[in-house]
Amino acid sequence: MGQVFTDKDTLAQAAAQAMWDADPATQKLGMVLEEVRSGYARMSMVIREEMSNGHGTCHGGYIFTFADSAFAFACNSHNINTVAQQCSITYLAPGKLGERLSAEAVERSLAGRSGVYDVTIRNEQGQIIAEFRGNSRNIKGELVPGARLADE
Repeated sequence: MGQVFTDKDTLAQAAAQAMWDADPATQKLGMVLEEVRSGYARMSMVIREEMSNGHGTCHGGYIFTFADSAFAFACNSHNINTVAQQCSITYLAPGKLGERLSAEAVERSLAGRSGVYDVTIRNEQGQIIAEFRGNSRNIKGELVPGARLADE
């Protein structure tokens, strides 16, 4: 059998912990997982010098990676192994060195094995730095094997 959880958010947190423990890329980039609920994740990341580009701002690849990590925690919050099927990002303002960015990932739709998630990246002043949309696809397996909700 597996662990039994009383609500979807507690299961989401257990799935996030299992994913975090197996995700050195997110950890080594200094990302912080601040909140996870069912279909939702919020993270932060400070822009470090090695993340800068030739313009002296944050390289877009790091912003994409940050958004993709938030997306991953949100779409895996149901404890079903889930991967990105397609993602896009629109950069709206530069990220500056030393700024703490926040990423808020929200589930917009989940139907069958496919989901749609929006991630908004903001700086400390609340200015939107980028908007990311990810389409997810469930694959085989679970992050917390055998876990289920008490009412299932």
